[in-house]
Amino acid sequence: MPLTFDMPLEKLREYQGINPRPADFDQYWDAALAEMNAVDPQIEIIPDPDFQTPFATCSHLWFTGVGGARIHANLIQPKNAPGKHPAVLHFHGYSGNCGDWTDKLGYAAAGFTVAALDCRGQGGLSEDSGAVKGTTMSGQIIRGLDDSPEKLLFRQIFLDTAQLAKIVMAMPDVDEKRVGASGGSQGGALTLACAALEPRIKRAAPIFPFLSDYLRVWQMDQAKEAYEELKTFFRRHDPTHARAAELFTRLGYIDIQNFAPRIKAHVMMGTGLMDTICPPSTQFAAYNKITAQKEMVIYPDFGHENLPGFSDKTFQFMLGL
Repeated sequence: MPLTFDMPLEKLREYQGINPRPADFDQYWDAALAEMNAVDPQIEIIPDPDFQTPFATCSHLWFTGVGGARIHANLIQPKNAPGKHPAVLHFHGYSGNCGDWTDKLGYAAAGFTVAALDCRGQGGLSEDSGAVKGTTMSGQIIRGLDDSPEKLLFRQIFLDTAQLAKIVMAMPDVDEKRVGASGGSQGGALTLACAALEPRIKRAAPIFPFLSDYLRVWQMDQAKEAYEELKTFFRRHDPTHARAAELFTRLGYIDIQNFAPRIKAHVMMGTGLMDTICPPSTQFAAYNKITAQKEMVIYPDFGHENLPGFSDKTFQFMLGL
């Protein structure tokens, strides 16, 4: 087995992360959830006029999220499911969208309701309505970083995942005790955040999760590609790193490793040890803090790419709901 470019596997299994955790992290997120729960979601479900199937209804789900933004998800509901049935939430990669209907039809054919979120201000239909101080260029990790911690955009996106879960769980034909979540990269991060913020999530299948252990990314000189905005922010707004401790601590509010102890779901994570986009140590920083039932499927020769067979493993995993 080749060595990971990061650190040896035995060290990865022990690694606990180095990005600072804000002292009020739990209070911050408890207040955020209270804000989310006070929002009238004004739910709309509109069947798609152009795409339907004989066995499932394909609709556009709209709801109002924190800050008043209208949030969109693709919703697929099986037509002939006997009684209450399971559901699965899908979260997409950074800058993408919820994808094609056909990507999710296998779950619908198996009797699942499926909801696939469009993240705010990315490639889908959801709104990014938050005005913030400071730069809004170059990426969403740093959006709101020069404002109050409550203005961090990923705070709002993480809350959108929990609100979507809450909406799906309240559907009369969905069994709220049999809901799972999955996604890769940013979608992997959102899977873990959703499971932490909505502890009724039963199963979670993240793939090489993004948004973890920002300081480790920086120290490895991997603030490039998906994390490029960190380097851009420092070069333009803090070139001597006079504020580095403050800024990395603030990023700790949206660092998924800090959510891990709140997760109650059974977690199955897929990781490639040659991942230079989301370095393995940053993924293990989150995984190692999960106290719920968990397992990791390791691909020693793979990076940030399709992990052969993991989609099939995820499907079988969700069938256990």
